[in-house]
Amino acid sequence: MITSPGLVVLVGATATGKTTLAMQLAQTLGLPILNGDSRQVYRYFDIGTAKPTPMQRRLVPHYLLDIADPTTPLTVAVYQQQTQQLIQTFHRQGITPILVGGSGLYIRAVVAGLTMPAIAPQPDLRHQLSHLGQPHCHALLCSLDPLSAARIHPHDHIRTLRALEVYYCTGHPLSQLAAENPPSYPIWQFGVPTPPSAAYRHRLHERILDMLEAGWMTEVQNLRQRYGTQLPLLRILGYAELCDHLDGRFSLTEAIAHIEQHTYQFAKRQKTWFTGKGAEPHPIHWLCGSAADYLAEILQKLDRLPT
Repeated sequence: MITSPGLVVLVGATATGKTTLAMQLAQTLGLPILNGDSRQVYRYFDIGTAKPTPMQRRLVPHYLLDIADPTTPLTVAVYQQQTQQLIQTFHRQGITPILVGGSGLYIRAVVAGLTMPAIAPQPDLRHQLSHLGQPHCHALLCSLDPLSAARIHPHDHIRTLRALEVYYCTGHPLSQLAAENPPSYPIWQFGVPTPPSAAYRHRLHERILDMLEAGWMTEVQNLRQRYGTQLPLLRILGYAELCDHLDGRFSLTEAIAHIEQHTYQFAKRQKTWFTGKGAEPHPIHWLCGSAADYLAEILQKLDRLPT
C-alpha cells in the first residue's frame, strides 16, 4: 500500500510504446507526465523526437517539454533542478507524477539524485572543439572518458561537447564527478521491453515513414532556415541523416536506411544502460507478456497511488 506521494518512472528504448503506455497510465490514474527525453526539451524539434502531440498534451498535462531554445543547450544539472522542483510542487499537492523517457542520464539524475558538476558553458572551448568535427570529438572523448562516451551517441554533438568541456575545465572525467544523493520519496521504475530484432526493425522503418509523412522533412528545412545549417542540434539522431540528404550526401532512401540502423544501434545502448548502472538505486520492473497487458501489470504492481 502506497501511503505517500512518490514518482512513477517509465523507461525503455526508443519506439517501444512508452508514450502510449504513459498516456494510458496517466489517464487511468489522473496523473501528470514529466518528460525524460533529452531532445524533447527543445522547442521546434517535434516530429523527429516523437514529442507528444498537441492532442495528447490536451488530454494529459505534460511538463518539461519545449523548455529550451535550440541555440541554448540544456545541461543535465538544469534539467534535474527543474524536474526536482516540479516533483516537489506535485508532492505538496499529494500528487505522484509519471516520469517518462529513454534518456538514461536524465532519468538517473532524478532517480539517483546525481550531483552534477556546476561547470558553466565555455563558448571559446566549444568553438575550438566544434571545428574538429563530431567524429574527432567523440573519438577524443572515448580516450579521455570512455564511460561517458559509451553513453553518448556518436552523433550527439551537444552531449559530446559538454563531456569534453567538463573534462578540460576540471581535469576529471564527467563519469567520475557525479555523486549520488537519492531522493527520500518512493520511486517505482517500470521498463518497457524492446521487441525481437526483426519486429523492432520493422517498427523503426514504419515509424520513420510515418514521421516523414507527418512533415518531418519540412520541420528540418524550417529549422535550417531559422537557425542555419550549423546548429549543433541538427546533428542529433535522425536530423543529421536528413540534413545529409538535403545537402546531397544521401538519397532519401539511403537516409532512411541510415536512420533505421543508427536508431537500432542507439536502442541497444539504451537497453544496456537501463539493465546496468541505469537501474540503480531503484530496480526496474521489466514488463512482460503482451503490450496490451502492460497497463494492468503496472497497476497491479503499484496497488494504488495516493489521490
